[in-house]
Amino acid sequence: MENDNIITIHNLTKRFPVGNGEFTALKNINLEFKRGEFAGIVGPSGSGKTTLLNIIGSLDSPTEGEARVMGRRISDLSHKEAAMLRNRHIGFIFQVYNLLPVYTVFENVEFPLILQKIAASERKKMVMEALEWVGLQDMADKKPSKISGGEGQRVAIARAMVKKPVIVLADEPTANLDAANAHAIMQTMQNLNREMKTTFLFSTHDEKVMGYLDRIIHLEDGMVARDERIQSQQTLS
Repeated sequence: MENDNIITIHNLTKRFPVGNGEFTALKNINLEFKRGEFAGIVGPSGSGKTTLLNIIGSLDSPTEGEARVMGRRISDLSHKEAAMLRNRHIGFIFQVYNLLPVYTVFENVEFPLILQKIAASERKKMVMEALEWVGLQDMADKKPSKISGGEGQRVAIARAMVKKPVIVLADEPTANLDAANAHAIMQTMQNLNREMKTTFLFSTHDEKVMGYLDRIIHLEDGMVARDERIQSQQTLS
Protein backbone atom coordinates (compact mmCIF):
# COMPACT_ATOMS: atom_id res chain seq x y z
CA MET A 1 0.00 0.00 0.00
CA GLU A 2 1.39 3.38 -1.01
CA ASN A 3 3.49 4.92 1.79
CA ASP A 4 1.94 2.36 4.19
CA ASN A 5 -1.19 4.55 4.40
CA ILE A 6 -4.44 2.68 4.77
CA ILE A 7 -6.41 5.86 3.96
CA THR A 8 -5.16 8.71 1.75
CA ILE A 9 -7.23 11.83 1.05
CA HIS A 10 -5.85 14.30 -1.49
CA ASN A 11 -7.33 17.71 -2.37
CA LEU A 12 -10.81 16.41 -1.57
CA THR A 13 -13.79 18.71 -2.07
CA LYS A 14 -17.42 17.70 -1.67
CA ARG A 15 -20.36 19.81 -2.84
CA PHE A 16 -24.08 19.12 -2.60
CA PRO A 17 -26.82 20.73 -4.72
CA VAL A 18 -29.08 23.05 -2.72
CA GLY A 19 -31.99 24.62 -4.57
CA ASN A 20 -30.54 26.42 -7.58
CA GLY A 21 -27.05 26.51 -6.07
CA GLU A 22 -24.75 24.24 -4.13
CA PHE A 23 -23.29 23.80 -0.66
CA THR A 24 -19.60 23.00 -0.18
CA ALA A 25 -19.36 20.57 2.73
CA LEU A 26 -15.62 19.82 2.43
CA LYS A 27 -12.91 22.01 0.95
CA ASN A 28 -9.49 20.82 -0.19
CA ILE A 29 -8.97 18.14 2.48
CA ASN A 30 -5.56 16.42 2.67
CA LEU A 31 -5.16 13.63 5.24
CA GLU A 32 -3.38 10.31 5.65
CA PHE A 33 -4.02 7.50 8.13
CA LYS A 34 -1.85 4.47 8.87
CA ARG A 35 -3.05 1.11 10.18
CA GLY A 36 -3.82 1.10 13.90
CA GLU A 37 -4.54 4.81 14.37
CA PHE A 38 -7.13 5.82 16.98
CA ALA A 39 -8.15 9.18 15.61
CA GLY A 40 -11.06 11.59 15.76
CA ILE A 41 -12.53 14.10 13.34
CA VAL A 42 -13.98 16.81 15.56
CA GLY A 43 -15.86 20.02 15.01
CA PRO A 44 -19.27 21.63 15.42
CA SER A 45 -22.38 20.39 13.66
CA GLY A 46 -22.18 21.17 9.96
CA SER A 47 -18.38 21.17 9.84
CA GLY A 48 -18.25 18.16 7.49
CA LYS A 49 -17.36 15.34 9.92
CA THR A 50 -20.01 12.85 8.84
CA THR A 51 -19.57 13.70 5.16
CA LEU A 52 -15.87 12.85 5.41
CA LEU A 53 -16.60 9.54 7.19
CA ASN A 54 -19.18 8.66 4.54
CA ILE A 55 -16.63 9.17 1.77
CA ILE A 56 -13.98 7.11 3.59
CA GLY A 57 -16.63 4.41 4.08
CA SER A 58 -17.45 4.43 0.34
CA LEU A 59 -21.02 5.56 1.02
CA ASP A 60 -20.34 8.71 -1.03
CA SER A 61 -17.70 10.04 -3.44
CA PRO A 62 -15.73 13.29 -3.66
CA THR A 63 -16.81 16.01 -6.07
CA GLU A 64 -13.15 16.83 -6.68
CA GLY A 65 -9.88 15.29 -5.54
CA GLU A 66 -9.66 11.72 -4.34
CA ALA A 67 -9.98 9.37 -1.40
CA ARG A 68 -8.10 6.06 -1.43
CA VAL A 69 -8.98 3.33 1.05
CA MET A 70 -6.81 0.21 1.16
CA GLY A 71 -5.35 1.27 -2.15
CA ARG A 72 -8.73 1.60 -3.89
CA ARG A 73 -9.85 4.95 -5.29
CA ILE A 74 -13.37 5.47 -3.96
CA SER A 75 -14.57 7.34 -7.07
CA ASP A 76 -13.60 4.40 -9.27
CA LEU A 77 -15.60 1.78 -7.37
CA SER A 78 -18.83 0.39 -8.77
CA HIS A 79 -21.74 0.01 -6.35
CA LYS A 80 -20.92 -3.69 -6.05
CA GLU A 81 -17.22 -3.04 -5.42
CA ALA A 82 -18.01 -0.38 -2.82
CA ALA A 83 -20.40 -2.76 -1.05
CA MET A 84 -17.72 -5.47 -1.07
CA LEU A 85 -15.15 -3.08 0.43
CA ARG A 86 -17.56 -2.18 3.22
CA ASN A 87 -18.68 -5.72 3.86
CA ARG A 88 -15.21 -7.20 4.08
CA HIS A 89 -12.99 -4.47 5.47
CA ILE A 90 -14.97 -1.62 7.10
CA GLY A 91 -17.07 -1.67 10.27
CA PHE A 92 -19.60 1.07 11.06
CA ILE A 93 -20.77 2.23 14.50
CA PHE A 94 -23.44 4.94 14.74
CA GLN A 95 -24.98 6.92 17.60
CA VAL A 96 -28.27 5.18 16.77
CA TYR A 97 -27.38 1.53 17.15
CA ASN A 98 -29.51 0.36 14.19
CA LEU A 99 -30.10 -3.05 15.77
CA LEU A 100 -32.80 -5.16 14.14
CA PRO A 101 -35.51 -5.40 16.84
CA VAL A 102 -36.99 -8.73 15.76
CA TYR A 103 -33.64 -10.51 15.96
CA THR A 104 -31.59 -11.55 18.98
CA VAL A 105 -28.27 -10.03 19.98
CA PHE A 106 -26.56 -13.07 18.43
CA GLU A 107 -28.45 -12.68 15.15
CA ASN A 108 -27.71 -8.95 14.96
CA VAL A 109 -23.99 -9.58 15.31
CA GLU A 110 -24.14 -12.53 12.91
CA PHE A 111 -25.70 -10.53 10.06
CA PRO A 112 -22.43 -9.23 8.45
CA LEU A 113 -21.08 -12.80 8.36
CA ILE A 114 -24.19 -14.06 6.57
CA LEU A 115 -23.54 -11.43 3.88
CA GLN A 116 -20.04 -12.87 3.53
CA LYS A 117 -21.56 -16.38 3.16
CA ILE A 118 -19.48 -17.78 6.01
CA ALA A 119 -20.50 -21.28 7.15
CA ALA A 120 -22.88 -21.48 10.13
CA SER A 121 -20.43 -23.29 12.42
CA GLU A 122 -17.74 -20.69 11.79
CA ARG A 123 -20.27 -17.86 12.20
CA LYS A 124 -21.25 -19.12 15.66
CA LYS A 125 -17.63 -19.20 16.78
CA MET A 126 -16.95 -15.69 15.42
CA VAL A 127 -20.13 -14.17 16.91
CA MET A 128 -19.50 -15.58 20.38
CA GLU A 129 -15.91 -14.36 20.25
CA ALA A 130 -17.12 -10.86 19.32
CA LEU A 131 -19.70 -10.87 22.13
CA GLU A 132 -16.99 -11.95 24.55
CA TRP A 133 -14.85 -8.97 23.45
CA VAL A 134 -17.62 -6.62 24.61
CA GLY A 135 -18.69 -8.65 27.66
CA LEU A 136 -22.11 -9.70 26.36
CA GLN A 137 -21.68 -13.42 25.76
CA ASP A 138 -24.44 -14.14 28.30
CA MET A 139 -26.95 -11.96 26.42
CA ALA A 140 -26.74 -13.67 23.02
CA ASP A 141 -30.39 -14.81 23.10
CA LYS A 142 -31.90 -11.50 24.23
CA LYS A 143 -33.76 -9.10 21.95
CA PRO A 144 -32.58 -5.46 21.71
CA SER A 145 -35.65 -4.30 23.65
CA LYS A 146 -34.44 -6.30 26.68
CA ILE A 147 -31.01 -4.69 26.99
CA SER A 148 -29.82 -1.24 28.10
CA GLY A 149 -28.58 1.58 25.88
CA GLY A 150 -24.97 0.94 26.82
CA GLU A 151 -25.39 -2.76 26.09
CA GLY A 152 -27.02 -1.93 22.76
CA GLN A 153 -24.01 0.15 21.76
CA ARG A 154 -21.72 -2.73 22.77
CA VAL A 155 -23.75 -5.02 20.49
CA ALA A 156 -23.19 -2.48 17.71
CA ILE A 157 -19.44 -2.63 18.39
CA ALA A 158 -19.50 -6.43 18.29
CA ARG A 159 -21.40 -6.32 14.99
CA ALA A 160 -18.81 -3.93 13.54
CA MET A 161 -15.86 -5.97 14.82
CA VAL A 162 -17.09 -9.53 14.19
CA LYS A 163 -15.57 -9.66 10.71
CA LYS A 164 -12.29 -8.26 12.08
CA PRO A 165 -12.34 -5.18 9.83
CA VAL A 166 -9.25 -3.18 8.98
CA ILE A 167 -11.12 0.11 9.56
CA VAL A 168 -13.93 1.07 11.95
CA LEU A 169 -15.83 4.32 11.37
CA ALA A 170 -17.70 5.53 14.44
CA ASP A 171 -20.11 8.46 14.00
CA GLU A 172 -20.92 10.04 17.40
CA PRO A 173 -20.94 6.59 19.09
CA THR A 174 -21.40 7.96 22.63
CA ALA A 175 -23.96 10.68 21.91
CA ASN A 176 -26.86 8.79 23.53
CA LEU A 177 -24.91 7.39 26.51
CA ASP A 178 -24.30 8.63 30.03
CA ALA A 179 -20.73 9.29 31.16
CA ALA A 180 -20.12 5.85 32.71
CA ASN A 181 -21.33 3.99 29.63
CA ALA A 182 -19.44 6.35 27.31
CA HIS A 183 -16.16 5.65 29.09
CA ALA A 184 -16.85 1.89 29.08
CA ILE A 185 -17.55 1.97 25.33
CA MET A 186 -14.38 3.96 24.60
CA GLN A 187 -12.27 1.61 26.72
CA THR A 188 -13.70 -1.37 24.82
CA MET A 189 -12.81 0.19 21.47
CA GLN A 190 -9.37 1.29 22.71
CA ASN A 191 -8.69 -2.28 23.80
CA LEU A 192 -9.76 -3.70 20.41
CA ASN A 193 -7.61 -1.10 18.65
CA ARG A 194 -4.55 -2.18 20.61
CA GLU A 195 -5.18 -5.91 20.36
CA MET A 196 -6.18 -6.09 16.69
CA LYS A 197 -4.48 -3.01 15.20
CA THR A 198 -7.82 -1.94 13.77
CA THR A 199 -7.87 1.68 12.58
CA PHE A 200 -10.62 3.61 14.40
CA LEU A 201 -11.88 6.94 13.06
CA PHE A 202 -14.43 8.83 15.13
CA SER A 203 -16.69 11.71 14.18
CA THR A 204 -17.45 13.49 17.43
CA HIS A 205 -17.68 16.64 19.46
CA ASP A 206 -17.84 14.72 22.74
CA GLU A 207 -15.04 15.70 25.13
CA LYS A 208 -15.20 12.22 26.71
CA VAL A 209 -14.28 10.64 23.37
CA MET A 210 -11.50 13.14 22.69
CA GLY A 211 -9.74 12.13 25.90
CA TYR A 212 -9.03 8.68 24.45
CA LEU A 213 -7.76 9.73 21.03
CA ASP A 214 -4.16 9.65 19.84
CA ARG A 215 -4.87 12.09 17.03
CA ILE A 216 -7.47 14.83 16.61
CA ILE A 217 -8.33 16.46 13.28
CA HIS A 218 -10.28 19.69 13.80
CA LEU A 219 -12.71 20.62 11.00
CA GLU A 220 -14.12 24.12 10.67
CA ASP A 221 -16.38 25.13 7.79
CA GLY A 222 -15.39 22.03 5.86
CA MET A 223 -11.64 22.61 6.13
CA VAL A 224 -8.90 21.11 8.30
CA ALA A 225 -8.14 23.80 10.86
CA ARG A 226 -5.70 21.72 12.88
CA ASP A 227 -4.28 18.17 12.86
CA GLU A 228 -2.68 17.24 16.17
CA ARG A 229 -1.09 14.04 17.39
CA ILE A 230 -1.42 13.73 21.15
CA GLN A 231 -0.71 11.38 24.00
CA SER A 232 -4.04 9.80 24.90
CA GLN A 233 -5.20 11.13 28.25
CA GLN A 234 -7.20 7.99 29.04
CA THR A 235 -5.61 4.56 29.22
CA LEU A 236 -6.81 1.14 30.14
CA SER A 237 -6.49 0.14 33.76
